[in-house]
Amino acid sequence: MPDRIKNIRAREILDSRGQPTVEVDLVLESARIARAAVPSGASTGRFEAVELRDDDPKRFHGKGVLKAINHIVERIAPAVMGLDPVDQKLIDHRLLALDPSTQKESLGANATLGVSMAAARASAMIQNISLAECIAELFDSKSQMKMPIPFMNIINGGAHADNSLDFQELMIAPIKADSFAEALRMGTEVFQTLKKNLKERKLSTAVGDEGGFAPSFRSHEEALQFIREAIDACGYSAHIRMALDVAASSFFKEGRYHLTRSAKGLRDAQQMIELYSDLIQNFPICSIEDPLDEEDWYSWKKLTAQLNSVQVVGDDLFVTQSARLERGIKERCANAILIKLNQVGTLSETLETMSIARKNGYACMISHRSGETEDHFIADLAVGTGAGQIKTGSLCRSERTAKYNQLLRLEEALKLPYSQLYS
Repeated sequence: MPDRIKNIRAREILDSRGQPTVEVDLVLESARIARAAVPSGASTGRFEAVELRDDDPKRFHGKGVLKAINHIVERIAPAVMGLDPVDQKLIDHRLLALDPSTQKESLGANATLGVSMAAARASAMIQNISLAECIAELFDSKSQMKMPIPFMNIINGGAHADNSLDFQELMIAPIKADSFAEALRMGTEVFQTLKKNLKERKLSTAVGDEGGFAPSFRSHEEALQFIREAIDACGYSAHIRMALDVAASSFFKEGRYHLTRSAKGLRDAQQMIELYSDLIQNFPICSIEDPLDEEDWYSWKKLTAQLNSVQVVGDDLFVTQSARLERGIKERCANAILIKLNQVGTLSETLETMSIARKNGYACMISHRSGETEDHFIADLAVGTGAGQIKTGSLCRSERTAKYNQLLRLEEALKLPYSQLYS
């Protein structure tokens, strides 16, 4: 007999920045409970789904999420109670019927996503399989399951730190390892070595929103040099590459890129492309995310053709939306897409976008948000879809390490190979 949805509860909890977010309990007829918590972004794309806030200055400075919670209790729960959580598509279809808008303006993506994630977790519980295996069945990817390469954000900048860097994330990626556990160990050793080196040179080891160090460097090149020295000191120069999340839309104004922190001056798109080309020549960079503004499609095409030796990832450009990805494919913009569940609002829509990417040869990188919780759903999403890449922050702060620790458990339980995307 199906174990159907009996009730749905929702509450405000705190994310890693101390702001409210939504947590959902999906209660089954068997009295078992599946729980999910929704992440929140600080650096958000203009076209991603709406994160519904209360705008009540008397509560959490307007950041409360009681409106979203009320939508879950009063509008969503009656529409999905009595359904079998194993039928993820039906549940998400009901959510979309309640709010068919692309950006979830009515219900809020933080309302729909909490229910969608909890349903997937309930489905795994009912079937007595891991959430990763449950997602693999939904995505028809069981034979493609693998452990992802972690892109570890070890230096924070931009909107995630109050320091001198315009670029948002400087990452390391252990592309050559025998297992995820080994890759994680390598990254951790580099992170700790970087901390020691920063201390020795009297630079701050305080961390930003995603757990990466956030000292004031004189330039992006200096920050990358610190990372390279830490990699070399650990003996991993043949195993670890670097990656950037530029978040260029955050400093694009009136047709120019305003580098106001470490690389002062105004640049046009071609000058930005030349800057990235120089960085790629001087440092072992394998991936660049959001190098240009989210609406500069022409320059994205030009950059993708010119920087053909690296992965070019669209985040703000695509915001996990299938229509924007399809435009990018048609115009040959980027060659990879960042996947964030709360940019679109349901698991089914997320998998639909990933399916389009897979069919068209675009790589997928599963991603956290800067405002995270201890929920490790994206770890299972990365493994279940066989994405081969995950971005979930630095090697400290428990909301980040929760994902790494879940990946260790999945590797142990499922005996999956480590991704060879960059071999």
